[in-house]
Amino acid sequence: MFKFLAREKSSLMRIYRIMEKLNDKKIILLPGLLMRYIRIVYSCDLPVSLKLGKGVILKHNGLGVVIHPKAIIGENTQIYQNVSIAGRNNRGTPIVGRNVFIGCGACILGGIVIGDDVSIGANSVVISDIPAGSVVVGIPGKVVKSSRDV
Repeated sequence: MFKFLAREKSSLMRIYRIMEKLNDKKIILLPGLLMRYIRIVYSCDLPVSLKLGKGVILKHNGLGVVIHPKAIIGENTQIYQNVSIAGRNNRGTPIVGRNVFIGCGACILGGIVIGDDVSIGANSVVISDIPAGSVVVGIPGKVVKSSRDV
């Protein structure tokens, strides 16, 4: 019955997956309550409409993580504490690829696309598209290493 929960390692992600399934079944009240529970207990803002891929890991129980309701996060992405993935002045919301590492305190803002296998350094502010296989650091985020460099 709950086989979809077996692949999730953290209790936070299990709660999110339950919230997601309830929302898919058009049960409105419980996902909203679970979303508020996550916000209070884990200090993490995970909206029910968010699209999280399989294997997403929120390190440190998602402490301080804020993600826009329309954001899309790819599979096997690791998100550390105090990360913001948000819109920017009505310019859309981020799409994050697969196997992305997002360091603590990073901000990903606006309607940008982060490619697969990208590493975003701690406290970086990413406001432009990032190609696959890149390493990004700084404010604003700049590509310091790319798969093209190899």
